[in-house]
Amino acid sequence: MIGSVQRALRLLEAVGSHRNGASAKQLAREAGLPLATTYHLLRTLAHEGYLHRENGVFRLGASVPLLARDEALQNRRSKIVETLRSLCDRLGAPVYFAVYRDGEIELVSVADSPQTPAVEEWVDFRTTGHAHAIGQCLLSQLDAAARRDHLDRHPVFALTAHSVRSEGALLTRLAALDRTARDPLRPVIERQEYVLGTVCAALPMTVGATPAAMAISVPHDKEERLLPTVERLRREISTLLTSGTFSISM
Repeated sequence: MIGSVQRALRLLEAVGSHRNGASAKQLAREAGLPLATTYHLLRTLAHEGYLHRENGVFRLGASVPLLARDEALQNRRSKIVETLRSLCDRLGAPVYFAVYRDGEIELVSVADSPQTPAVEEWVDFRTTGHAHAIGQCLLSQLDAAARRDHLDRHPVFALTAHSVRSEGALLTRLAALDRTARDPLRPVIERQEYVLGTVCAALPMTVGATPAAMAISVPHDKEERLLPTVERLRREISTLLTSGTFSISM
């Protein structure tokens, strides 16, 4: 064990036990540390923002909540993984969750099984949003300026014989996905545009300001399962959103 880290943690615990703060001498006594060592550690912790000194006493600083935030972030990610695994088991299909963040498509998590394997990312999902259901679903949620910026950086090109072949054709397709329409959870269907032998469907996740999508895929020779399965996914998403058990705050 690294002793200096242990001593610093003991000091943080001691400070945290005093709502109105405590002096260095009091903290040294409670942590069982020499006063000189205590001063050194307190200065370091204050410099890093974990403590704040005012009127001769030390209180917890602005950086402390970041530790809890990181834990909360991990908890949210774990919840997403758990949710996708449960959906995969119930739907009998791989389930994908993605968000559009900082101008890029980010595949957050995928749940599949040996019996229902996920699509292999043979070309970067971030640069091929025009060719897969997840990307088209996310792009359909952007405003015109953000969509224009994305396509300037990631131009349309055909991956398969079924892919959309021009930016104009893609924009026409996206325009048809009117998110102000009566059906805000209208699925985006893609048939062998990203990879041959697979059909996909994606649904928008309207939570907060971050564009997000959840999707499924099935083999092309089992395409008859696609629409019934995505309809089941739509019902599951509605339940998740109304219950508040699923967060996309990543």
